[in-house]
Amino acid sequence: MSPECLDQHLRKTLSRGRVAVSRPAGCSRIPLHLFDPLVLEGPLSHDEAQAVVAEPAYWSFCWASGQVLASWLLDNPGWVADKRVLDFGSGSGIVAIAAALAGAREVIACDLDPASLDAVAANAALNEVSVTLCDDWQARPDGIDVITAADVLYDPANRPLLQVFRNAVPTVLLADSRVRDLGDDAYEQQAIVEARTWPDLNEFEEFNRVRIYAAQI
Repeated sequence: MSPECLDQHLRKTLSRGRVAVSRPAGCSRIPLHLFDPLVLEGPLSHDEAQAVVAEPAYWSFCWASGQVLASWLLDNPGWVADKRVLDFGSGSGIVAIAAALAGAREVIACDLDPASLDAVAANAALNEVSVTLCDDWQARPDGIDVITAADVLYDPANRPLLQVFRNAVPTVLLADSRVRDLGDDAYEQQAIVEARTWPDLNEFEEFNRVRIYAAQI
């Protein structure tokens, strides 16, 4: 998958859009093809702003929770080494790539957005790792040992995923900066780390505090 393909995805909503290789400050060990803020030499037009809000290219930013969980996996590889890992809502793929670099036997990146899966493929190639792509959680392969998920609870309607994940696999690793109380005692907090979305979206400070949780059978 080429960076030019990612540029084409971006330009569906932002005519000036393009990606560039950068290293998120919260996990600088993993380079990624991400949105290039240098294209924004002036303010967005009304039509551009409307298009970006209507169909945001989430995959073109590396969110704080993804950076933190990826860095944590690289520092704590025992959680995924020699295991079959599924990264849910993979986005740019940084967590999936970290799991592969940490020694996972196989990594499956799962995301509904075809553009996200193209980004995962491009970013995996950039980091010289192999990642399997999956566009449907219901069609995931059997035998998953670990689910990783970062920033998937931003919508309250997604909260039932906490139970769904625990019912599906022996181990769940979750990172989130939007929800202070998961409301599920099976998830034990492992760490709290400060990070910012990359490129920086100047979000509220409360969204820069990432909590990592683990749930195990």
